[in-house]
Amino acid sequence: MKSFTGEELAKYDGTGDNPAYVAYNGKVYDVSAGQNWDGGSHYEHLAGMDLTEEMQDAPHDDDVMSEFPVVGEFTD
Repeated sequence: MKSFTGEELAKYDGTGDNPAYVAYNGKVYDVSAGQNWDGGSHYEHLAGMDLTEEMQDAPHDDDVMSEFPVVGEFTD
């Protein structure tokens, strides 16, 4: 499984032809197919970032991440 640093993850911001990846609890998820991730943003959240802390304030449980494929580990 691929390891991502913060710098590497930032490249996957969902803009242009880039897929939208986010890190959460040490895993990197491909959220590109998520209907709420159009253009690499989901409300105030941006693809290419670690969303572990932000998920604490989300209006949904962290089980929402199970809808997306894991593409790597976040090592930063």
